[in-house]
Amino acid sequence: MRLTILGGGGFRVPLVYGALLGDRAEGRVSHVTLYDEDSGRLRAMARVLADQAAGIADAPAVTATTDLDEALRGADFVFSAIRVGGLEGRAADERIALAEGVLGQETVGAGGIAYGLRTVPVAREIARRVARTAPDAWVINFTNPAGVVTEAMAEELGDRVIGICDSPVGLGRRIARLLGARPEDAWIDYVGLNHLGWVRGLRIGGRDELPRLLADARALESFEEGRLFGAEWLRSLGAIPNEYLHYYYFNRDTVRAYQEAKQTRGAFLRDQQRGFYAEAGQPDPAPGAALAAWDRTRAEREATYMSENREVAGVGAREESDLESGGYEKVALALMRAIARDERATLILNVRNRGTLSVLDAEAVIEVPCLVDANGAHPVAVDPLPLHAVGLVTSVKAAEREVLAAAASGSRADAVKAFALHPLVDSVGVARRLVTGYAAEHPGLGYLR
Repeated sequence: MRLTILGGGGFRVPLVYGALLGDRAEGRVSHVTLYDEDSGRLRAMARVLADQAAGIADAPAVTATTDLDEALRGADFVFSAIRVGGLEGRAADERIALAEGVLGQETVGAGGIAYGLRTVPVAREIARRVARTAPDAWVINFTNPAGVVTEAMAEELGDRVIGICDSPVGLGRRIARLLGARPEDAWIDYVGLNHLGWVRGLRIGGRDELPRLLADARALESFEEGRLFGAEWLRSLGAIPNEYLHYYYFNRDTVRAYQEAKQTRGAFLRDQQRGFYAEAGQPDPAPGAALAAWDRTRAEREATYMSENREVAGVGAREESDLESGGYEKVALALMRAIARDERATLILNVRNRGTLSVLDAEAVIEVPCLVDANGAHPVAVDPLPLHAVGLVTSVKAAEREVLAAAASGSRADAVKAFALHPLVDSVGVARRLVTGYAAEHPGLGYLR
């Protein structure tokens, strides 16, 4: 089985390759093709993967290319994890939004809209190339903002593109373990959009155990999301929100913390990764040196994740139990296994709504539990959203739809509407200035000037 990774020079690629190294089942991935426009990043990442594979006789073969059609040809699965504009673009997204007093996070608010506006045209072109060059391939999208990018690619690929995210999986694991259950034995009632969802129940042996957790303030505040939101607010909601909802529920506090920070998250990652790629790209590195550099960089990256949000919540550094993500590479591997081998699985995925949430149309991409088999991912029926969630989900989806419209039309008016309709942008005037600022900063948004 052949896997192509778009954004193959990206920092998180070794997570995917590491998961493949642990797969010993028949029909596993035998060849990985890395595609990236940056040959230097490709070279550094190929060295990290070679270090990972050292001593493993049957490790998947790795090739690297800067030719997209060559990368796609013969692929059974395509993993898309591109970053249009790079981390320099992310840093600019954050800086421009914060200057207007609104959130500049990568996927939430103004920063997410800017990122979507320059990513959607590229994602649509990739989808067309996949349809032409590898029509039987399944596309697994991790490119952010994952919900709107998956919806854009689905215009061409239909249900053969599936979006993944590690946040819901990590949240469900933490809750299950607090309740004394193995995560694989729990049914997680999770619903929403990408980076905008809630765990509303967690069933173990057919019984919903979430009310037991909500009744225990000490247990509630013993894990990352509980410390971020606080027991009182979680009890008011009667649910456990995805960590990204902290940007909505505590928006003013978070914006202030980001404005006062020494540098934004994107700027930190840009500077950090410059150092890593320079080190890993050195000629004739010692065996294992590239992987060691990657491990050090990753540890620092994970420890500083959402540090401003933790500052707002008045909690300290991340605890060891919080450092384990949902493992998007494990979700991707489980998804590929389920489709390629018809090993039925239940996974939280980004898929087309198809009537699952009555407040959204059939084509809207949502994030819900899905049953996966050889025919793809099938969303499971869920209870209706409460009104507070309906408001957020529908307003954010409306903004996403304007991103799709603006990327297709090149209309400045559509772009302004995308910003202005988002609940974290508080003025049409701010929306107009954001469009002007982003169009001047990003060459790919020149059409909006």
